[in-house]
Amino acid sequence: MMESEMEKGRPYQEKPRTFSTVRSKSSIPLVFRVLMKINPRALIVLLLLVVCGVFYLGASTSPIIVFVFCICTLSLFFSLYLTKWVLAKDEGPPEMSEISDAIRDGAEGFFRTQYGAISKMACILALVILFIYLFRTITPQQEASGLGRTTSAYITVIAFLLGAVCSGLAGYVGMWVSVRANVRVSSAARRSAREALQIAVRAGGFSAIVVVGMAVFGVALLYATFYVWLGVDSPDSMKVTDLPLLLVGYGFGASFVALFAQLGGGIYTKAADVGADLVGKVEQGIPEDDPRNPAVIADLVGDNVGDCAARGADLFESIAAEIISAMILGATMAQRCKIEDPSGFILFPLVVHSFDLVVSSVGILSIRGTRDSGLISPIEDPMAIMQKGYSITILLAVLTFGGSTRWLLYTEQAPTAWFNFALCGLVGIITAYAFVWISKYYTDYKHEPVRLLALSSSTGHGTNIIAGVSLGMEATALPVLVISIAIISAFWLGRTCGLVDELGNPTGGLFGTAVATMGMLSTAAYVLTMDMFGPIADNAGGIVEMSQQPESVREITDILDAVGNTTKATTKGFAIGSAALASFLLFSAYMDEVAAFAQLPFKEVDIAIPEVFVGGLLGSMLIFLFSGWACSAVGRTAQEVVTEVRRQFIERPGIMDYKEKPDYGRCVAIVASASLREMIKPGALAILSPMAVGIIFRILGHATGQPLLGAKVVASMLMFATVTGILMALFLNTSGGAWDNAKKYIETGALGGKGSEAHKAAITGDTVGDPFKDTAGPSIHVLIKMLATITLVMAPIFL
Repeated sequence: MMESEMEKGRPYQEKPRTFSTVRSKSSIPLVFRVLMKINPRALIVLLLLVVCGVFYLGASTSPIIVFVFCICTLSLFFSLYLTKWVLAKDEGPPEMSEISDAIRDGAEGFFRTQYGAISKMACILALVILFIYLFRTITPQQEASGLGRTTSAYITVIAFLLGAVCSGLAGYVGMWVSVRANVRVSSAARRSAREALQIAVRAGGFSAIVVVGMAVFGVALLYATFYVWLGVDSPDSMKVTDLPLLLVGYGFGASFVALFAQLGGGIYTKAADVGADLVGKVEQGIPEDDPRNPAVIADLVGDNVGDCAARGADLFESIAAEIISAMILGATMAQRCKIEDPSGFILFPLVVHSFDLVVSSVGILSIRGTRDSGLISPIEDPMAIMQKGYSITILLAVLTFGGSTRWLLYTEQAPTAWFNFALCGLVGIITAYAFVWISKYYTDYKHEPVRLLALSSSTGHGTNIIAGVSLGMEATALPVLVISIAIISAFWLGRTCGLVDELGNPTGGLFGTAVATMGMLSTAAYVLTMDMFGPIADNAGGIVEMSQQPESVREITDILDAVGNTTKATTKGFAIGSAALASFLLFSAYMDEVAAFAQLPFKEVDIAIPEVFVGGLLGSMLIFLFSGWACSAVGRTAQEVVTEVRRQFIERPGIMDYKEKPDYGRCVAIVASASLREMIKPGALAILSPMAVGIIFRILGHATGQPLLGAKVVASMLMFATVTGILMALFLNTSGGAWDNAKKYIETGALGGKGSEAHKAAITGDTVGDPFKDTAGPSIHVLIKMLATITLVMAPIFL
C-alpha cells in the first residue's frame, strides 16, 4: 500500500490503521449470547432435546410436517457448510481487514439500536392486539370448538411475536454474513474474478437458505404446536381447516418488523450514499468510496443494513405471508369441496418451499471457481454465470413442483385436478422468470433503455432526470401485463380443475392463483442469493478503493458491482410481483374471514357506494404519502450528512492531501440517529391508517344501518393501495436502478467517462434514484403486504 501511495505522490503522514470511532459493542442477539455461555456438552444435550421435541410435534401432526422439518434441518447443515467455506477464505492485507472491521462495527451497532427500537414498538403493538382480541367477537366455528376469546388472544399474540422475532433474526443473518464476506471478496479479487464471484454468491446463498428455511420452519412449527395444543380434529375440537386462520399473526409480525427494517435501513444507506456523492463526487471531484470522503464508511455500512438486513427481513415476510394465505385458501377450498383429507391442500405451500431450499442449494453449488486468474474476459460475464445457475434452479423447480402437486393435491373427487394445479405452478415459475428478465432489460446497461438514459446525460442534468422518470413509467407496462395474464390464467386453470362445492359450483380458482404464487416463489432462495450478492460486491469494491489496491483489482470489483446493481433490481421486480399475487390472495382471505365473523355473505365490494369509493381513494393516497415521506426522510438526513462532510473539508484542508484523516464516526452517528428518527412517521402511517379508517367507517355504518360498511371500506382501501403500490414500486425500483447503471456505464469509459459533463449529470440522476430504489420502492412492497396482514388480524374490529 505504501508503494502505491509513493507512486501516486500522496504524502500520507500517517496510515489509518483503525477506525475506532465507529466501533460499537457487539450486536449479537441476547439468545445467542446466552447460548455461548452454556457448557458445550450441555448445549448439545439441550439442542438434542429441542430437536426431539420438534420432531415429536411433527409426528403428532402429520408425516408431511416431519418431511418439512427434515428438509429444514438439512438446509441448516448446508448453510453451516457455506459459512465455513466462506470464512475459511483469507481477509487480505491488514488495511483491508481494518476497513472491514469498521464497516462491521458500524453495521452491528446500528442494527442493535434499530432492532432495539423495533422490538419495543412490537411489544406495545402486541399488547394492543391482546387487548383487542380479549374483547372482540369470535366466529361460531371457534365457539363450537371451545376456542374462547382468551385462548384466541394469546394464540394471535404468540404468533405475532414469533413472526417478529424470526423476521428480526432473518435480518441479522443477512447482515452477519455480508459484513464478513465483503473483505474476503475484495481479497479474492486480487487473484481471480471468478473466485471473487463464487465467494460473493456463496455468502449470499448462506443468508438466503437461512431466511427461507426460517420462514418455512417457523410456520410449520407454529402449525404443529397449535395442532397438538388445541387437539385439532379430535371430537368436539377445532377442525384442521380452521387452523390456518390462527397463523395470520405470524405474517403480521414478520411484516411489521420488515417494514421498519426496510424503512430505517433504506433511509440510512441512501442518506449516506447521497451525502457522500453530492460532496465527494460532484463538489470535490474525488472517486466513489475514496478514503478522503468522511461519509464513505457510513455509505458502506448502509449497504449492509439497507440491502442485506432489510432484504432478508423483506423476503422472509414475503414467503411467510404467501404460505399463510395459501394455507387459508387451501383449507377453505377443501372444506367447501368436502375433501376427506384436507391436510395435503393445507400443507402444500410448506412442501413447495422445502423443495425450494433443495433446488436453490443445487443452483448455488453450480457456480464454481476456476483456476484461471486475472480480469474477467468479455466471454465470462458474471451475470451470465448467475443466470445459468438460475436456469438450473428453475428446471429443478418445475420437476419438484410437479411431483409435489401429484403427491399432495391428488384427490379421487377430481383425479386430474393435480395436473391443473401443476400448470398453475408452471404459470408462476414462468412469471418469475419473466419478471427477472424484464427487470434486467430495463436496468442492465447492456440493453438499450439504460444506454439511452446514459446518452441523455450528455445534454445535461435535466434531460437525464426526464429520461429516467419516463423510463420508470414505461417499465410498469410489461410487468403489469405479465401479472394480469398470470392471475387470469391461474384462476381459469384452478376453476376448471374439476373440484366443485355441494351446489356443483367450481371452487378451485382462488387456490389456483395461490398455487401460481407458490410457483413464482419456488426459486425464492436462489433469487435472494442474487440479491445478497449485490451489496456484498458493492462493499468489496469500497474496500478495494479505500485500501488503494491496484486498478486491475478495482476493475474486477467494478464489474461485479455493476452486475450486483442489476441483480438487486431484478430481485426487487421479483419481490413486487410476488407481493402482487400474495396481496391478491390475502385480500380474498380477508373477505372470507369477514364473512365468517359477520355470518353474512361478503363476496364483492361495490365501489359505486360513496364511502367505499372514498376508501379506495384513501388507499391510493396512502401509497403516495408514504413514498413522499420516505423520500423526504432521505433528503433531510442527506442534508445533515452534506453539511457535516463540507464542514470537515473546510476545517480540515489536509484531508484532500492525505495529511489528515476524516472523522468517519461522526457521519455514521449522524446517519444512524437520523434514520431511526425518520422511520417512525411513515411506519406509523402504514400501521394506523387502515385501523383508523376501519373503525371510523364502522361507527358510521352502524349509525346508518350498514353493518359491513367498515369492512367494505377497508377492503376498498386495501384493493386500491395494492394496485397503486404495485405501479409505484415498479416505477421507483426500475428508474432508480436504471439511473445507477447509466452512471456505471459512463464510468466504463462511454460518453467521456469519469469526470465528464455526462458523468456529472448521471451522478445527479443516480442521486435522485437512490431513495427511489433503496428506500421508498422496497418499502412499498412490504407496505402492501403489511396492509393485507394487518386487516386480517384486525378484521373483527371493523364489524
